[in-house]
Amino acid sequence: MAKTYSQKPSEIERRWLLIDASTAPVGRIATQIATYLTGKYKPTYTAHIDAGDYVVVINAKDAVFTGNKETAKKYYRHTGFPGGIKDASVQEVREKFPERIIEAAVRGMLPKNKLQAERMKRLRVFAGSDHDHTAQTPEKVEVK
Repeated sequence: MAKTYSQKPSEIERRWLLIDASTAPVGRIATQIATYLTGKYKPTYTAHIDAGDYVVVINAKDAVFTGNKETAKKYYRHTGFPGGIKDASVQEVREKFPERIIEAAVRGMLPKNKLQAERMKRLRVFAGSDHDHTAQTPEKVEVK
């Protein structure tokens, strides 16, 4: 009788991947990143083990939105004080913190569980085309 394979933490092999955010819409990029961070594309995927890869995203300031999301989409945050809800459009966020556009999209697509914070730590987003992880030699991944 065949047994179900369950990956152990000692068997995890992580790769470094490079994704250019200016090549496809944000939603499509975020789903691809979430798949790499969770490791669901690997045949050894185990739900309770965090076996995803490191993902480096470049050109976050050039992230592509379709339709009129550039002006209509709002990002909300709360200061923690009564009445402290703040909102910002995509244009405002792109000017100040372009990395947050990709981070918010990916966080929304990851499972809401104990592994989410560790997976987000493996996501590195950079506004421009240069990044700090050339020593890790990330493989370039095309998003269709």
